[in-house]
Amino acid sequence: MQLKQKAVALMAFLLLGSNALVAQNDKTDLSVEKIMRDPKWIGTPPGNVFWSEDGKKVYFSWNPDGNRQDSLYSVNADGKNLQKVSAKDRRSLPAQRGEYNRAETKKVYEKNGDIFLYDIKSGKAQQVTNTVERETSPAFSQDEQKVVYMKDNNLYAWSISKGQTEQLTDFRKGRKPAEEGENAQRDWLKEQQLSLLQIVRERKQDKEAAEKQQKLEAPDRPKEIYVEDKVVNSVTLGPNERFITYQLISRPKNANVAIVPNFVTESGYTEDIKTRTKVGDAQNTYEFFVYDTQRDSAYAVKMNDVEGIYDQPAYLLQQEAKASASASAADSKTKKPEARATAIYGPYWSENGKHAVVVARSADNKDRWILKLDPATAKLTLLDRQRDEAWINGPGIGYGPGEIGWMPDNKSVWFHSEESGYSHLYTVNVNSGKKKALTSGKYEVSDVRMSDDKKHFYFTANKVHPGEKHFYRMPVNGGEMVQLTSMAGAHEVELSPDEKHLAIRYSYSNKPWELYVMDNKKNAKPKQVTNSLTEEFKSYDWREPEVITFKAEDGADVHARLYRPAKPEQNGPAVVFVHGAGYLQNAHKWWSSYFREYMFHNFLADQGYTVLDIDYRGSAGYGRDVRTGIYQFMGGKDLSDHVDGARHLVEKYNVDPKRIGIYGGSYGGFITLMAMFTEPDVFAAGAALRSVTDWAHYNHGYTSNILNTPYTDSTAYAKSSPIYYAEGLKGALLICHGMVDTNVHFQDVVRLTQRLIELGKDNWELAVYPVEDHGFTEPASWTDEYKRIFKLFEENLKEKK
Repeated sequence: MQLKQKAVALMAFLLLGSNALVAQNDKTDLSVEKIMRDPKWIGTPPGNVFWSEDGKKVYFSWNPDGNRQDSLYSVNADGKNLQKVSAKDRRSLPAQRGEYNRAETKKVYEKNGDIFLYDIKSGKAQQVTNTVERETSPAFSQDEQKVVYMKDNNLYAWSISKGQTEQLTDFRKGRKPAEEGENAQRDWLKEQQLSLLQIVRERKQDKEAAEKQQKLEAPDRPKEIYVEDKVVNSVTLGPNERFITYQLISRPKNANVAIVPNFVTESGYTEDIKTRTKVGDAQNTYEFFVYDTQRDSAYAVKMNDVEGIYDQPAYLLQQEAKASASASAADSKTKKPEARATAIYGPYWSENGKHAVVVARSADNKDRWILKLDPATAKLTLLDRQRDEAWINGPGIGYGPGEIGWMPDNKSVWFHSEESGYSHLYTVNVNSGKKKALTSGKYEVSDVRMSDDKKHFYFTANKVHPGEKHFYRMPVNGGEMVQLTSMAGAHEVELSPDEKHLAIRYSYSNKPWELYVMDNKKNAKPKQVTNSLTEEFKSYDWREPEVITFKAEDGADVHARLYRPAKPEQNGPAVVFVHGAGYLQNAHKWWSSYFREYMFHNFLADQGYTVLDIDYRGSAGYGRDVRTGIYQFMGGKDLSDHVDGARHLVEKYNVDPKRIGIYGGSYGGFITLMAMFTEPDVFAAGAALRSVTDWAHYNHGYTSNILNTPYTDSTAYAKSSPIYYAEGLKGALLICHGMVDTNVHFQDVVRLTQRLIELGKDNWELAVYPVEDHGFTEPASWTDEYKRIFKLFEENLKEKK
């Protein structure tokens, strides 16, 4: 009996050990279902990092327990005392965003639609407003005796010492009421009444006397400024409170807004979602004004005399030259140049209040000007002009005013420019116009801020490697760049208010983001605060993709991530991944925003695939020439980079040229379609997800910069749109699209579907996702989509056995 019990126990132990081994293997093996679950299975990284106003604590959002929502946590500046913040303490915190006085002893901010004044030393907040209406955009006046803010599109000032509120502007919708002399017929009738009827004359005299008395007794009020149906924006009070500047935005009345139908709704009815216009449709226009309170007068700031305002883009000049050459002398007419539409941002006042600069952008995005503004005369003086026949952009520049600020001398401003081919830091003197480069080299500078003592700049740069982001300190007038962070990867840094400590969100290519704290010193050792990853995620040996460089056909260097099987097959299969967004970087050394795709690439490598993830022409991180390499031809160099990448796989990594697939989403889906339609002998199979199929149907802001507009540059659109090339399809194509995609509309793929049907193509399939927008949110949708992608590759890239 005893032997029998021992045998049973031994059998149970063996079974338990066997099951534990199976469970461990299941735990480490990847599957599409496992990868595409709710991302909480990985662990939730810390985010939204900010310092307490006294610099003693770091706050951040975190969810180590896998709850439905993140909680707020805090840790001391030395990395000790990590704890969850109570709901009561969380509510009492001042808003993260706000404006400080020059000594940084006080802060004004908006919270829940009201304005607060926070004393940093005492930690107490004074509520400035408590109204049903929303007050926004609080700031200190130049003398720091008032808090100015916006309410109902008007500017108000609250006196800190007196507690008195004053309205500074009186913007009114509609047109100004007609005055005498503006309508001859009405004026004639009025004069007739006055001449014929005594009672009318007497009442008019009484009314005028009362109005005169009322005006004498009434306090001073701001000028009534009628804005018709325009939107008031960027209202700014000048240093001596004489000048108020503002922007007026005119919304187009005839713009046609695309509709996206939503089929799966709570009501049971199909509901329409209004989205956006299409590229080339009517867009907003902008005007910039100065209101001189001393003269009680408002007047426009015009760009008419600014250098380059009449310069048309090169592509239009080329078209005009061709048209002139083909026209007869009699038909040829000299067209008077028109000033291009612009938007003016600012002004940005020097700390001493003596100078103001504005940034102007042309609507065609070919020019960015930095200009000195004389508010009394509305005169603009050119300080710097950046011209790009493709389009203006880059780190610190963007599509708006970009990063800009004043130097300690109150005579120069700092700003970004891609003049050298890379986004670098420059200064220009507002009196002499002398410009100076503070940084230079084949790297990019971003996220610039000046130290409180105005002796140093802090910024992020990818100087070490295009795929690494480090934090630097540099003397304010240029000089040695001191690298403060050292770990390979990326660092998102928040500097403490006293500038003694750094709060760092850091990640590496196979390690998701974690929070670290560190002293603000070179070679200081960072201390890890959070450990967010689950045991399940850590149980798999995630690959560290190799960041490689290969030569494109035109000689350009192309960076990419490479994933390889543990034992690569001779003449094995490969998959090329195309990241989305166009202007985005993914061949880097930090945790990718494409984390699902990263895990999928590990899974593919486990299944014997070599995976290449390319930063093609148009990607971020490599300077102006790479960024603009797709101008007037999307599907040109960006696609040829992938063709060259496929060739590189064959030549160096023993990949079978007949067994290469390609996939990607959004811009990546577009490139996939172009690859399958125009390079059918290179790619045997492709999965195009949420793809643009015709750029004439995408939005204006993104597309017009790269391809201009369909009616002015139709050739660029025809060259760049997959729908024109659908007849070239040979390999197997999978198309996946969300039906409520408000970015790349479902209509895009419907039109392509009809085109494929009419062409008689039968080697393609369409998978639709009824509840998904552009970025999928449901794990079931992710799982279904990627199971289809994997099946596509298995059936078309693996050798049949």
